[in-house]
Amino acid sequence: MKDEKAVVVFSGGQDSTTCLFWAMEQFAEVTAVTFDYNQRHLTEIESAKNITKELGVKHHILDMSLLNQLAPNALTRDEIEVKDGEDGGLPSTFVPGRNLLFMSFAGVLASQIGAKHIITGVSETDFSGYPDCRDMFVKSLNVTLNLSMDQNFAIHTPLMWLNKAEVWKLADELGAFDFVRIKTLTCYNGVIADGCGECPACVLRKKGLDDYLAERNELV
Repeated sequence: MKDEKAVVVFSGGQDSTTCLFWAMEQFAEVTAVTFDYNQRHLTEIESAKNITKELGVKHHILDMSLLNQLAPNALTRDEIEVKDGEDGGLPSTFVPGRNLLFMSFAGVLASQIGAKHIITGVSETDFSGYPDCRDMFVKSLNVTLNLSMDQNFAIHTPLMWLNKAEVWKLADELGAFDFVRIKTLTCYNGVIADGCGECPACVLRKKGLDDYLAERNELV
């Protein structure tokens, strides 16, 4: 795969940045694509810009503002509280159709630049319950993309079966641990690095970090 091109769906967060480093090891040419859907914190776009610039990765930002109009949720509306799902329901941060649209447009971009590989940081191990992060969805979409464009894309999900501690471990193995910890934005409240420490994304990130550091210290 070292002589092939890849597109990374990139938000500037922990997971997608780890995937970006993974892709840079796997492929000869990597392009990142970020989607602007008028998300709650434009810091996310700036984080993505800064990371790709520092790493020297070609970066596309695509306008997906229609998604904001169609799917009001805690990531697009300040007045909607960020909270986990209740009684088996989806979290308030779930954006219906987001990954379906993002991956479809990533496929269009990949087709235009001659890339056969698409990388996304979705996971159904330590995740928020989003249905469009599941392995079944990704495999189904991969077939649909290939049929829709008569292509032979391969969608890669390096984090699909990793919990957050294992994602930190992967970043460390890629030589990107400090970079990911300091320069990525995972926080729903728009605080870079270790975040606000209170929102669901920060709690999940910190638990994974603490678990991995405990494991790493045991090995020293």
